[in-house]
Amino acid sequence: MTTAARYFKIGPARLFVHFCVLVIVIVWLVPTLGIFVSALRDRDQITVSGWWTAFVGSTQTVAARLGTPDQQKQEGDIYVITGNVLADQPGRSVKAFGVRVQQPSAFDAGQTADLGDGESLLVNSDGSYRYMKNAAFGADERPRRIYVAASAPPEFTLANYKTVLTSEGIGQSFINSLTVTIPATIIPILIAAFAAYALSWMEFPGRALLIALVVGLIVVPLQMSLIPLLRLYNEIGTAIGQPSKTYPGIWLAHTAFGMPLAIYLLRAYIAGLPKEIIESARVDGASDFEIFTRIVLPLSFPALASFAIFQFLWVWNDLLVAMVFLGTDKDHLVLTGALNALLGSRGGNWEILTASAFVTIIIPLLVFFSLQRYLVRGLLAGSVKGG
Repeated sequence: MTTAARYFKIGPARLFVHFCVLVIVIVWLVPTLGIFVSALRDRDQITVSGWWTAFVGSTQTVAARLGTPDQQKQEGDIYVITGNVLADQPGRSVKAFGVRVQQPSAFDAGQTADLGDGESLLVNSDGSYRYMKNAAFGADERPRRIYVAASAPPEFTLANYKTVLTSEGIGQSFINSLTVTIPATIIPILIAAFAAYALSWMEFPGRALLIALVVGLIVVPLQMSLIPLLRLYNEIGTAIGQPSKTYPGIWLAHTAFGMPLAIYLLRAYIAGLPKEIIESARVDGASDFEIFTRIVLPLSFPALASFAIFQFLWVWNDLLVAMVFLGTDKDHLVLTGALNALLGSRGGNWEILTASAFVTIIIPLLVFFSLQRYLVRGLLAGSVKGG
């Protein structure tokens, strides 16, 4: 059997795995696609139709007023007012119309509707209309209101993103989130890498106890240590006369919360590196620092990348720690806090919320897809020891 034949011969177990992966991909992809498409539509389109209809157009019911009596013209025995209900909405076409809000689509486009009292109305698909009456329209008559079901072609705009990034404060919050997330990802990686090497290849008293302590700290809830850490941080800030809510404070907080998992993942990977490489370097006279920087660190990039994904996503999506250690003022408000504020103030403006949501997830998506090839290798760190 050829290699190609063996590849395409998929057994039931492998087929089930592929099916499950496909379902998971679809479950994650569909909401993301919906947010992206909705963020490119205007408010009227989002209100009347779902995002899945964005590429085929939508039908919207709009109210319009017919012409005034001074526009009437006599044609034989009847008086006619003409005009176009879509004059200010190019690209649309009328599907149906009505004269009551309860029945906005009572008559099809091109059909002459008998309105009673000698009045009739014809609205064509291009929006042109003829409002006819067998007697002259009185000068004091108010223009008649009608309702039109008009189809709108697919239309996309970047105005929502412009509004979000300029007038809604999301742009500043975006910078604040980057200011918090990048150092809060790099600092624990640097510290944990040194600690993981020491716990893997250096002999010292109490090493096993430290490893057990690290594993135990992974399961400690963040909320359990948040208040004691905040009190300690505020006391230190008061003692040195510095403001309590600053970026270095939240960097240290995220470092403390992410350190146990970082040390655990990196130690599992570093401990699985071939022992012969480490011993050969020591025989050649290399110090532990040189072994770490020149050998261990380059070989541990998959584990570093996998933890970087977890830490970056966790810090970027964090709201609790950011509000506690930075507050809610505009100069320090992170992206999740700004989006939460928009939910309260602009809860009905879906075009603003979807644009804000996509701005929130675009950076995590870029980080994940750029480092995802290292994720599995990092998570499987230590499962197979090097020979």
